[in-house]
Amino acid sequence: MEEFHKTRRLPPYVFEQVNKLKAAARAQGADIIDLGMGNPDLPTPPHIVEKLTEVVTDPRTHRYSASKGITGLRKAQAAYYERRFGVKLNPNTQVIATLGSKEGFANMAQAITAPGDVVLSPNPSYPIHTFGFLMAGAAIRSIPAKPGPEVFHALERAVIHSVPKPIAVIMCYPANPTAYVADLDFYKDVVAFARKHDIFILSDLAYSEIYFGDTPPPSMLQVPGAIEVTAEFTSLSKTFSMPGWRVGFAVGNERLIAALARVKSYLDYGAFTPIQVAATAALNGPEDCIAEMRATYKRRRDVLVESFGRAGWEIPAPEASMFAWVPIPEKFKALGSLEFSKLLLEKADIAVSPGIGFGEYGDEYVRIGLVENEKRLRQAARNLRRFLETADETLHNVVPISVSR
Repeated sequence: MEEFHKTRRLPPYVFEQVNKLKAAARAQGADIIDLGMGNPDLPTPPHIVEKLTEVVTDPRTHRYSASKGITGLRKAQAAYYERRFGVKLNPNTQVIATLGSKEGFANMAQAITAPGDVVLSPNPSYPIHTFGFLMAGAAIRSIPAKPGPEVFHALERAVIHSVPKPIAVIMCYPANPTAYVADLDFYKDVVAFARKHDIFILSDLAYSEIYFGDTPPPSMLQVPGAIEVTAEFTSLSKTFSMPGWRVGFAVGNERLIAALARVKSYLDYGAFTPIQVAATAALNGPEDCIAEMRATYKRRRDVLVESFGRAGWEIPAPEASMFAWVPIPEKFKALGSLEFSKLLLEKADIAVSPGIGFGEYGDEYVRIGLVENEKRLRQAARNLRRFLETADETLHNVVPISVSR
């Protein structure tokens, strides 16, 4: 059966292959330790749930809501930006609520992209950063994911050699999947480049509150003049463990926010009003739950690094985000990330995300999510140790001898 035009531009979803194997293994009774999807397992803080249950009993809140977000929610997001980043936003013109940051990115792509436009995106990167624009008819040009001089070399080459000139560059720090972090000096250079070449910046800041050092990740909008060219996307999914609630935001440049609001006005009526009211309570409420969430992920990170390292797989410790970006062990590197992920699932009952799903430059890595408790992470490490200790004997037909020795 012939595919439709837009779906032809989308490759098979790599993660679905792992998900099918995972489901099949569980159907056979396997105890799969799922470190693949970035799906927070921590409960939503009680005061947020209580506000939802309070409001949902009012039948007036069951009607259509506001596509751009109720006024109180937009004001709460503006207040958060002022507290956290020292950035003042007009909640009426510079803030819009989205159904998670993923929906915001996808609809921003629809709002600002014409067929054939060029968009610059990190590789590897979260899939919506590229495929949202591919679905909108754009062409993607890759730039390095790690912040540094090579990013600017790639940006300069793109401006010189791309026809037409790029319309936007995507930034994501703390990064998904790589967990790279960027500082304000790097952002200043990005903003200067974008303003010089009249290019928009779309900044994904979904992991701003998950960091393990003393310095909180900055916002692109902290840079003077950034708001002239930048829209930034955030989410409550990780900050308040609200992934299924689907509440996010786009803030910043009025022209970009207005374009997104116009597209969304044709597509949805916003999240269910009680969810928006509860999200407002989250942003305006106590922040000790954020610190507790951050401490939990830090403990998990430390257990992952320590226990997997003792089992024989060195894990680079991420400075931020809820992920570790991990090179495939040398003896398995020739398999590529998808086949190695399948092998890990079959032989060690551990599910991870293959790096190829985030771009071709991710194929020597897998992404490991900090989405299981410390006990389960140590269990995963024991499974891993058994797998690695027997791999040379049991996988001689899978892993080339020349690679494993």
